[in-house]
Amino acid sequence: MTVVRSVLIFFWMVLSVIPLGLGLVLSAPFLRSDKLWWWFAIPYLRGVILAARYVGGVKYKLHGEEYLPPSDDNQRIILCSKHQSAWETFFFPGILPHPTSYVFKRELLWIPIFGWALGCVQRMHIDRSRRSEAWGRVAELGGPVMDSGSWVIMFPEGTRTERGSKGRYKTGATRLAVLTGASVIPVAVTSGRCWPRRSFWLRPGVIDVSFGRPISSKDRNPDELMAEIEDWIELEMNRLDPEAYIEKTV
Repeated sequence: MTVVRSVLIFFWMVLSVIPLGLGLVLSAPFLRSDKLWWWFAIPYLRGVILAARYVGGVKYKLHGEEYLPPSDDNQRIILCSKHQSAWETFFFPGILPHPTSYVFKRELLWIPIFGWALGCVQRMHIDRSRRSEAWGRVAELGGPVMDSGSWVIMFPEGTRTERGSKGRYKTGATRLAVLTGASVIPVAVTSGRCWPRRSFWLRPGVIDVSFGRPISSKDRNPDELMAEIEDWIELEMNRLDPEAYIEKTV
């Protein structure tokens, strides 16, 4: 039954992106980016989460949502999140009170329809093979993107990690925060419990999403700030998903 549910969700994702993606691309010359975001991108992204919930049995529980600034707050925000699966990339834009901008690899732009639509609403694509140029692009675009009303989302481990494990936390997000004066919100996500990395077989269950208090980057060192964020995320992951970490240490 799990396989059948996962296949149904996958086909729904593929089929639904065609009309919404084409509608976004064709409307791009005539509509502002915020309209494209709320009218086309958000319905698709929320639809994936709803399909995962009602077809795949993947629910979620929020913690610390009171720490998120309200929709009329225009301060610069960077979210630093644990990254275990594709689930959170669909989830964050639909739940957050502001449009969001990911730092993502430019190869995604080459995917027909999905990539074209992504390029219309997301500006912070990078070439990972050229690290110095990639950081320069993030540094150049980060401030203007946040000033346009978007929150930036970055995964400090760089890629999806296995449930119960930890990657190396890189300082790109905190360097950007210090450069732009943005506040950083750490986020713990237990999505690997229901949607393992490098897999599309969903497991029914509950994903915990925990937001920490915003941390000011004023007069902070990027390395020390990232160390603080890493400690919070990993401690929170151990609290939310203790069985995964016990298995890793046994």
